[in-house]
Amino acid sequence: MLSPQIILIAIISYFVVLTAISYFTGKEDNNDVFFNAKRSSNWAVVAFGMVGASLSGVTFISVPGWVGDSQFTYFQVVIGYLIGYLIVANILLPLYYKLGLTSIYEYLLSRFGKNSHYVGSISFLISRILGASFRLFLVAIVLQEFVFNDLGIPFEITVIISILLIWLYTRRGGIKTIVWTDTIQTTLMILAVILSIYYINDNLGWNFNDFLSSPEFNEYSKIFVTDSFMDRSYFLKSIIGGAFITICMTGLDQDMMQKNLTCKNINEAKKNMIVFSFILTTVTFLFIVLGALLFIYANQKGVGIPLLDNSTRTDLLFPEIALRSGLGEFLGIVFILGLIAAAYSSADSALTSLTTSFCVDILKIDSSKESSIKTRKIIHVLMSILLIIVVIIYRYVLDKNVIDSLLTVAQYTYGPLLGLFAFGIFTKYKIDDKKVFIVVIINILIIIVIGNLPKEMLGGYSIGYELLPFNGLLNFVGLYLIRK
Repeated sequence: MLSPQIILIAIISYFVVLTAISYFTGKEDNNDVFFNAKRSSNWAVVAFGMVGASLSGVTFISVPGWVGDSQFTYFQVVIGYLIGYLIVANILLPLYYKLGLTSIYEYLLSRFGKNSHYVGSISFLISRILGASFRLFLVAIVLQEFVFNDLGIPFEITVIISILLIWLYTRRGGIKTIVWTDTIQTTLMILAVILSIYYINDNLGWNFNDFLSSPEFNEYSKIFVTDSFMDRSYFLKSIIGGAFITICMTGLDQDMMQKNLTCKNINEAKKNMIVFSFILTTVTFLFIVLGALLFIYANQKGVGIPLLDNSTRTDLLFPEIALRSGLGEFLGIVFILGLIAAAYSSADSALTSLTTSFCVDILKIDSSKESSIKTRKIIHVLMSILLIIVVIIYRYVLDKNVIDSLLTVAQYTYGPLLGLFAFGIFTKYKIDDKKVFIVVIINILIIIVIGNLPKEMLGGYSIGYELLPFNGLLNFVGLYLIRK
């Protein structure tokens, strides 16, 4: 079993490296560097780093833990992701580069008006705060369970320390720092999953081919659900839902687009997006494969699924095996570094994008003024505090698999963005901008009701991730009704 002290030393060493990177990338402490890295990033570096930011600690922990219940069916959603990335690269990125945007929600200001601009930025702020907090929460409970409980440190302090560290290395360089730290974090995360697969197979007396051809693997390897369209995970519903999740959570999300907008031109940004999408699909599949291996190992070695607050949490199976099942200190350290890398590669960019969107979209600061730097730094601190509060709240209210929770919340919060951008891009209508808030509020209430209808009321039909495109369609229709 890896001692908490060794884990703590590994974490501290990791953050020393990140702080060193932030020192060199944050020498120019100005808003152009913080917001868009002066549009000078290498596309290949951005593409590789975005893998870690997209996967996050949720994928690192929750996707393998979900295999026990869902087998490989999550890969249906991942196929949808790939389709979504191609749409983002060929429709949304050209639009953003043509307009020279710092925040992508500035498009809504020029297309419709200030209220639509506010709706877009507020939808993003709510979505990203909830999403980033989901990701941080998962890592925080792992660190708490396997490190800080033994040191007598309460959960709240764990969260504060985690976000304080992120604030420290992003406060000057912003997105320029993140482009480079994400590259290191993605490398560690991929290394962690590959080494975990190798060491667990070795402990079972298998090579990788033995594992893939084993009857145990076959029990978990079902990908496509084709039996009934009424099923929540039916393959068409999952693929379509996955495509729209990507369009919204990447293409309409300032966090992910802010990295793309640091590329030198649209051609490099498109190459970045396409290369990134195929790397991400491959790495996600590796995590799903790892999930099957974890459950096989747990069954053969008698490893129980950990309890949290008297309920089993499959999210904690990977750390339980990596840190407590006798696979060696090296794997334990690699796991911790991979987990931290996966978590912070998404959390640091989320904090930066939240700060950017609030400054540009809500406060509309003038970056050329010296006072705007002070304003940006204050907002950066306030966003850090907000994330701390939301993560602590999750500790007491979240009771299901984190990846499923994350994607479920996205269906509600990204609908207004999907409707606004689709209406702006695919129609030439103007709208009554003063009525946008009314349309969005009514549609959110309708979607909440629909999303919570029991399947018995729908003839046995279970609503899955297709709720997101329906949400966007509903907002599109609402905007059509207030067209000019």
